[in-house]
Amino acid sequence: MAYDIGIVGLGVMGQNLAKNIERHGYSVAGYDLDQEKIRNFSEAAGDSAAAYGASSLSDLAMSLSAPRRILIMVPAGNPVDSAISDLSPHLEEGDILIDGGNSFFKDTERRFAALQSAGIYYIGCGVSGGEEGALWGPSMMPGGEQKAWEHIAPIFQAIAAKADDNSPCVAYIGPRGAGHYVKMVHNGIEYADMQLIAEVYDVLSRGLGIPPQELHTIFSEWNRGELQSYLIEISADIFSQMDPETGNPLVEMILDEAKQKGTGKWTSQNALDVGAPIPTINAAVESRILSSLKSQRIEASKVLHGPDPIFDGDRQKMITAARQALYAAKVTAYAQGFGLLHLASEEYHYGFQLHDIARIWRAGCIIRARLLGDIMTAFRTEAGLVNLLLHEAFRTAVEDRQSDWRFFVQQAVGMGVPVLAMSSALAYYDAYRSERLPANLTQAQRDYFGAHTYRRIDREGVFHTEWKQRSSTS
Repeated sequence: MAYDIGIVGLGVMGQNLAKNIERHGYSVAGYDLDQEKIRNFSEAAGDSAAAYGASSLSDLAMSLSAPRRILIMVPAGNPVDSAISDLSPHLEEGDILIDGGNSFFKDTERRFAALQSAGIYYIGCGVSGGEEGALWGPSMMPGGEQKAWEHIAPIFQAIAAKADDNSPCVAYIGPRGAGHYVKMVHNGIEYADMQLIAEVYDVLSRGLGIPPQELHTIFSEWNRGELQSYLIEISADIFSQMDPETGNPLVEMILDEAKQKGTGKWTSQNALDVGAPIPTINAAVESRILSSLKSQRIEASKVLHGPDPIFDGDRQKMITAARQALYAAKVTAYAQGFGLLHLASEEYHYGFQLHDIARIWRAGCIIRARLLGDIMTAFRTEAGLVNLLLHEAFRTAVEDRQSDWRFFVQQAVGMGVPVLAMSSALAYYDAYRSERLPANLTQAQRDYFGAHTYRRIDREGVFHTEWKQRSSTS
């Protein structure tokens, strides 16, 4: 029997994708360096003729129909290069390799070029949704040669998550490393969204003394409105979970050190490369780094003093302000992420269709939210939209919440509760809406100490001033 697609890497993600593929009527052959995982894969298949555990990469290659379609589900970095190197002797011109991991987009660009010279198609495909998404429907972001996409499209469209309008949450993203680039930015937005939610939790918990059980009720209510999203939903669930060992809310028993795998950091680094301002994503990355300084923070808490985090105002007003501030900041974070995609599309000639990217994020992925339907509509109906904040619907939504947003940030700062992401989102909004910023002084300083020149507001040209130097005796 010739199988429709092969999977290299039978960890949980690989296994679940295989089950998803088989459930939708396609046959799949699997291989892993770990023989135990191959046995588990074969045992799970049972008597099904639609799944096959290959004994070697040669066996895997021989079992597949032409052109071979092989999905690589191994950790990013050197394991991907090793898998490609080991597979290459068994491939023929026109075969298709698909990297479904969280690879850095420039690594994907390099692999694409190397395999293209050998006549092998390479697709870098972002996959979001975690283990459950892999099994029941992820959001998928494939980039590479469009001809290769056409060969895998039926399978990917079948296994992808379906939005409310039943459209599959997968689309051809663009050439070369475009798919992994979009997944990287997705994860950057995810960092920002998670940090904004965490900061609201911190203010309500520390500042207002709201216990997790009540936060569960508050977040559940929010999830029925404009904030409806996967991350709000799971946050509400987390607040309701009790620790069986201590009887305390489990969230309060978890050490306050957030880990990261690097995709958020890549987003921040690349935004600097292309000149895109994403301060809320950057703040989220920095907040995770700050959280890792646990031992330092313990010592600092003993010697660095500030106000007591106690809110003594109208409790319901603060809860309402938190809700409105969270929505406004989320819109601003998405505006930053899509602004980065806009600039990167031009920089790398990716040809991103921003409405399509919003469309495939509506279900399956970690940042799926009601908000994304509105973002899709905004980019679809307003050609040339460069920033979500300029779209009438989002401009109005943020302006209507502006007073609550400022109140929330002011109260948090007054209480000494850190809101790096929330305050950076507000500062971005204020900077973006400012016709004039203090960069004129920055340019004067640069010209003063380095003769870097400046432009004027009243005439064209580039200018330099011989600034009066301060005397050494003054």
